Amino acid sequence: MFPVKVENLSYAYGTRRALADVTFSISQGEVFGFLGPNGSGKTTLFKILSTLIPADPAAVNILGHQLGSGLQSIRQYLGVVFQHPSLDQKLTVTENLRHHGHLYALRGNTLKQRIQETLDQFELTDRADERVETLSGGLQRRVELAKATLHRPKLLLLDEPSTGLDPGARRSFRTYLADLQETTVVLTTHILGDAEACDRVGILNEGKLTAVGTPDELKRQVSGDIVIVDSPVPEQLAPKIDQQFGYGVALIEGTLRIECHNGHEFVRDVVAAFPSEIQSVRFAKPTLEDVFIKLTGRHFAEDKVNENSEVLKSNHI
Repeated sequence: MFPVKVENLSYAYGTRRALADVTFSISQGEVFGFLGPNGSGKTTLFKILSTLIPADPAAVNILGHQLGSGLQSIRQYLGVVFQHPSLDQKLTVTENLRHHGHLYALRGNTLKQRIQETLDQFELTDRADERVETLSGGLQRRVELAKATLHRPKLLLLDEPSTGLDPGARRSFRTYLADLQETTVVLTTHILGDAEACDRVGILNEGKLTAVGTPDELKRQVSGDIVIVDSPVPEQLAPKIDQQFGYGVALIEGTLRIECHNGHEFVRDVVAAFPSEIQSVRFAKPTLEDVFIKLTGRHFAEDKVNENSEVLKSNHI
């Protein structure tokens, strides 16, 4: 049995389609991420999986129950971390956990033991008696995750879990997720690093699930290196590069993108061939953003450059 199985799920807000024939299944203990930009359908899918909005019961099966008839059976085994904080800022870490435990009928020594185990697991023991409002964003996110796992959910749903965190807190958050070995985790994100840390990734675009696979499987859809050329005359330069080097050139939002092997050599050769028509060139190994661009023909997000990319200005070569 798959903890989550969705078949031909569609959803619309009036005439606006949010999801279109989405089909996927998630295995026990898997960390599965839905990657997509704003408006891709991530939030709608999250709300459906967390039972916040109704959908076709026959299309969604969670923990062995259809969405329509088994809501209570589903909810008692769900852990949910929303994009916006749901902690009581005036209460301490322990008080937040205690009140959450009460919602799941945890009492007495059982609750006390669960709280202590959870505090230890997420390295919050020394902050247990501090008010949440005094904690950093990274620590508060850790408390959110501790609260959501206190009742030992079978399925943990996370909506944009590391939004607003600094890079260090983001890395720590991913480490805690990796330690949840018995729990199936489903998250939505627009952050490439979060998706890279998942066992499998589903790429959402305009309500459609365009690809599913491990990060490495998805990146193998892109051949070789990615070279990006900035030019004042991209429409004129694209056919020239294609004719001289034999690579397909994609013109996307004013920049030229070329998939090629030995990108560093191609950068040298293309700048030597067209020095007056190139402003800058950069190349990198494929990322999940490059997969998104290949599948959709548009940028995943604006002003994103791979941290491992090399930027070469044409007048420096």
